[in-house]
Amino acid sequence: MTIERYHLGLPIWSHKPWTGSLFTREAKPADFLVEYASVFNAVEGNSTFYGLPSSDTVERWRDDTPATFRFCFKLPRSITHERRLIGAGPETRDTFARLAPLGPRIGPYMIQLPPTFGPADLPTLERYLVSLPSAFSFAVEARHEGFFGGGADERALDSLLAEHGASRIIFDTRGLRSADPRLPGVADAQRRKPWLPVRHTATGVSPIVRYVAHPEVERNAAWLEDWAEVVAAWIAEGRRPYAFIHSPDDLVAPAIARAFHAAVAERADVGAMPPWPGESEPPPPEQLSLFGE
Repeated sequence: MTIERYHLGLPIWSHKPWTGSLFTREAKPADFLVEYASVFNAVEGNSTFYGLPSSDTVERWRDDTPATFRFCFKLPRSITHERRLIGAGPETRDTFARLAPLGPRIGPYMIQLPPTFGPADLPTLERYLVSLPSAFSFAVEARHEGFFGGGADERALDSLLAEHGASRIIFDTRGLRSADPRLPGVADAQRRKPWLPVRHTATGVSPIVRYVAHPEVERNAAWLEDWAEVVAAWIAEGRRPYAFIHSPDDLVAPAIARAFHAAVAERADVGAMPPWPGESEPPPPEQLSLFGE
């Protein structure tokens, strides 16, 4: 069993509350990536937005994952938010050098633009894309409202990305926004996550969908079906999409990802999701009663 023809994952791989379900009951943090990568074939690398990992950590990630696994790392915020892609050559080269031991496990690097990076900044984005090495692929997440108006500015962004082979990252928070803010973790997530129009735009070979879900699994059905149709269509076009499933506190993200894969599998030959390690292990032995029957 393996997921094929597209990449599916979560925003993180190390989450202790998944022990006993996605992970085995006795799994320790050192086991989490191995067990995660036995099910999913990709993960968002959000930690690199805040700082680069040590060389030893990168080598451990390499050793804990198969060559078919993909890390989609965010470029550091020092590049995207502090320098705003200007004069960021040294930091960019340092990022690629530090993560190089992962080899083929490196998926598209994610360039998350700050909300203030708008249509007037497109020449800066183009100069940065031109400077990037052809050995890697890249995807861009725009958050300025000017890129969501459906007019000339949005078309200019899409044309620029297509010209340079970069994919557009789509951030869909419809599930989250529909949730009652009184539910655990929802109000904080609604405050932190952007609220932008949803697009089904593919400008490169590997479009990326980041779906932030309602914390009740079944409440996401309509949006999962919507994205399953889109992802299946992209696969039919010969693209290799990525889908990352988020939820408030990410507790139910694996279950929502499993529901999403089932929906895609109804529309395309994408293989079967492997069994979860925590659901495949034998049940714990029953404790002997202190008192005989």
